[in-house]
Amino acid sequence: MSKQKPQGNVREAALDVLLKIEKNQAYSNLLLNDTIKKLTVSTKDVPLLTEIVYGTIQQQKKIDFYLEAYSKKPLIKLEVWVHLLLRLTVYQLVFLDRIPDHAAINEAVEIAKRRGHKGISGMVNGILRSMLRGELPRVDAIENKVERLAVETSHPEWLLTRWINQYGYTKTEEIAHANLTTPIHSVRVNTTVVSKQEVIESLQEDGLEVVESPNLEESLRIERGSIVNTEAFKKGWLSIQDEGSMLVSHVLAPEPGEIVLDACAAPGGKSTHIAELMENRGDIKSIDIHPHKVKLILNQQERLGLSIIDGQVFDARQLNDEYKSETFDRILVDAPCSGLGVIQRKPDLKWAKRESDIERLSTIQQEIVESVWPLLKKGGRLVYSTCTIDNEENDRVITTFVNEHEDASFEEGFIDRLPKVMREKTEATPGKIQLFPGEFDTDGFFISSVMKQM
Repeated sequence: MSKQKPQGNVREAALDVLLKIEKNQAYSNLLLNDTIKKLTVSTKDVPLLTEIVYGTIQQQKKIDFYLEAYSKKPLIKLEVWVHLLLRLTVYQLVFLDRIPDHAAINEAVEIAKRRGHKGISGMVNGILRSMLRGELPRVDAIENKVERLAVETSHPEWLLTRWINQYGYTKTEEIAHANLTTPIHSVRVNTTVVSKQEVIESLQEDGLEVVESPNLEESLRIERGSIVNTEAFKKGWLSIQDEGSMLVSHVLAPEPGEIVLDACAAPGGKSTHIAELMENRGDIKSIDIHPHKVKLILNQQERLGLSIIDGQVFDARQLNDEYKSETFDRILVDAPCSGLGVIQRKPDLKWAKRESDIERLSTIQQEIVESVWPLLKKGGRLVYSTCTIDNEENDRVITTFVNEHEDASFEEGFIDRLPKVMREKTEATPGKIQLFPGEFDTDGFFISSVMKQM
């Protein structure tokens, strides 16, 4: 492959990002931001670059289903960059209306010439033009129901099979389709320093379209525009956070002056929300195993003008060696998880994760809860949460824990701290709620509240 660096070429930049994701299992959002900074892609082309990268990853399985019908060579035998070049071009041909077909194909052929040789560019040209002249294979002709849904919604079959076993086919179908929709972009107003109305006016002055959330008082939804360069963001008036994530701190319900443990705190969204709910009065110990992630937490605190967060580098599974028993009024375990509730935002997760990851993570989650429980005061509250929808990481972890500890019980009354629209959902399962992608305009989130008996 040529060592030539792309200069302002959107599709070549997209190919580079996709290559790095494929080879290094890197996160698409981080790589995209880095690519936008380093390349001379014009500002007006950034939305197209983002659309091609995310769209190609999101629709990967369906794209390969189309390609297999026109490629004489098995896709697995193609060079990785050639396969990815075909994918991103097919995404443009099939899923985007604003790009002329001939322009997309010609650009792919030119990239193939620069990076490969005449034979490769000829193959790319042949596959794409044959597809353009012919008809796409019909997804509804796939006989196996799970395989058909996997192609239709572009999900791994193993993942859909797990969800079907846990929630049934109909619910799995809803989840998979929801994962293909555009997520709600929400922000949390820092009510310790500013009113919501002041933030709305500031964002509108910067050209953003913003509406109030029907779920949470401190949440705003961004319908058009980017937050990070706004005056409101620079002044520490708001944080980017999904409303499902915001709910976690409301369930924890910390009071000003309390001592709180956030056992898995990076990058700091929930720690800073807790601090805001505590009116910046009290003490929050925010823990992460990685020093650079603790720095992120402290950077967030500084930007928001908060002061009660004490960022510390520890393994949460060993915290009972660092703190005395019954130190904390509230404990949050926002456990490391597979992240399969945020596929809308991070489509690469569905291809990067394996079933073995879920099993490994559930063991770590159990160890963390076991470790921090002695640190909670009698009468205190522990909230266990994840941004996944898999039962093995969620209900099974916390239900097993409660069943094995006589001094632990699910808090039935926690539903009163949830938005009205969600309350009915929790009645059948006191002490815990599973939010699915798109269901209440949030990511997929599991939240459980456990009380320590006096």
